[in-house]
Amino acid sequence: MTTGEVTAPGARAMTAGAGRPRTAGLTRADVLATAESIARMQEHSGAIPWPDGHVDAWDHVECAMALSACGLREPARRAYRWLRETQRADGSWPRSVTSGTVTDAAAESHHAAYIAVGAWHEYLVTGDERHGLTMWPAVRRAVDWVLGLRGPRGEISWERDAAGQAASFALLSGCSSIHQSLRCAIALAKLAGDPRPDWELAADQLAHLVAAHPEAFADRSRFAMDWYYPVLGGAVGGTEAAARLASGWDRFVVPGLGVRCVSDQPWVTGAETCELVIALDACGMRTEALEVFADAQHLRHRDDSYWTGWQFANSELFPRERSSWTAAAVVLAADALTGLSPGAGIFRDTAGAIFRDTAGAQAADRGTCDCDCDSGPSHAQLSGPPAP
Repeated sequence: MTTGEVTAPGARAMTAGAGRPRTAGLTRADVLATAESIARMQEHSGAIPWPDGHVDAWDHVECAMALSACGLREPARRAYRWLRETQRADGSWPRSVTSGTVTDAAAESHHAAYIAVGAWHEYLVTGDERHGLTMWPAVRRAVDWVLGLRGPRGEISWERDAAGQAASFALLSGCSSIHQSLRCAIALAKLAGDPRPDWELAADQLAHLVAAHPEAFADRSRFAMDWYYPVLGGAVGGTEAAARLASGWDRFVVPGLGVRCVSDQPWVTGAETCELVIALDACGMRTEALEVFADAQHLRHRDDSYWTGWQFANSELFPRERSSWTAAAVVLAADALTGLSPGAGIFRDTAGAIFRDTAGAQAADRGTCDCDCDSGPSHAQLSGPPAP
């Protein structure tokens, strides 16, 4: 950012010398300091909470990944141990746990699935096969629970409520994240010597739905995550990914500030901004990724954590909190851009179908859901779920 741009109170402007990427102002030591700010928020149990004290499995995994990327192995391993110890018998985690007490017993599908991304990332970063095998039973139970929420077309319901009832609709962003989780779970299954061809078929089918059938999901197009997550989760790649990101650019990107969380609100958030950075990097749009990452730095606090968001119409922080998961998104974006850790390519590799063989990649591109679209053979006509 330049000195003439808006800087959130308490933030540190990040500038670069002439001819250098604007991210040059964020050093390796700065990224490590941000990871350490996450470690300071970790509870003795290993849980990494939101500012209000509750923990959800997805954001917890993201934080664990950021810790590991920066070499903070002990707190990362405590975070993964917390996941193993708190997983329910059916393979899920409660939507919300506060100080060890379940505060929302419902479970979200993408929350449960994300343990696979964390476990595979930890293996990529550390090369520790023993830890990967230790995580495998929890990953297997989680993925089996998630796939129990599949509909006949292959989309995955977004939640199972506290009474055990599955939701009547699926979310595009959630299923995009689940797609990446399935690819990582498949890789971990091979490491464990327990290949899961049914998971591969489920991932291929889900990738096709995400890439080609928006009507299979509830309409959340106001939210930036529905725009970039199909790319971030690896279901959409190549020229199609670049075209998708270009199509929503003016709607969501605020130059100098970052990414709107919701298209019709004057509010940018650090997490969405840095997730877009990773998606841009994954599909080869590195120049844009560097520029957007630089824009996020107005949210950096002097203690190296990050404010969650900035309401630019009123020029005020919103909410007035510094969240662990925002800091984690920054760390993972920095890792993707700089190769800080051996796990830096985990999103890029999924987008590039590294976890798929050639036949699987073709199935994902051409469709395995037997629908009536141009990219695959015929099936029953897809119809969208009712908007909740």
